Amino acid sequence: MAILRNKKITFLLILMCLIVVSPIANAQLGGLGGGLGGLGMLLGGLTNIFNIQGLLMCSVTGIVSTNNATAVPPFPNAGIVFQCTGQNVSSTTTNANGVFSIPTIGLPFSPSTLLSSGCRLVVTTPLTACDVSLPAAGLLMAPLSLVGTAAGDGLNIFSLVPGAFGLVG
Repeated sequence: MAILRNKKITFLLILMCLIVVSPIANAQLGGLGGGLGGLGMLLGGLTNIFNIQGLLMCSVTGIVSTNNATAVPPFPNAGIVFQCTGQNVSSTTTNANGVFSIPTIGLPFSPSTLLSSGCRLVVTTPLTACDVSLPAAGLLMAPLSLVGTAAGDGLNIFSLVPGAFGLVG
């Protein structure tokens, strides 16, 4: 206890502990703080994370046809936009295998609102970019479906996948 009698050493030890522990606590919250500048977690606020994942194929439906004898290749480097009520929320590009992931944090609506309000995925790259025999006009669009949820430590994680893509326009 002799160390604690010296006020300067005690103060420096406490300050050092606070400095070391502070980044760890912030990382555990993902830097989100519940959406209220750090107060959301203290007030019981939850943060919603929506993770949209899928595979885009080079076809008019964006999927593999079960009655087609030829293999449908993936749609690489295709731009995909996540839209809700006509507004672009987030975007990504498919990888070389046609796989994409769009994680979004802190959307201002619930999962039921997201699924019923016309939120959708829009492929912004023309189909002719992967196969010149496909239509040049129109965009592939797909509604979203909820496939799973996980919750804990003030976070709600919702896993979504696109429904069937359709050519619009």
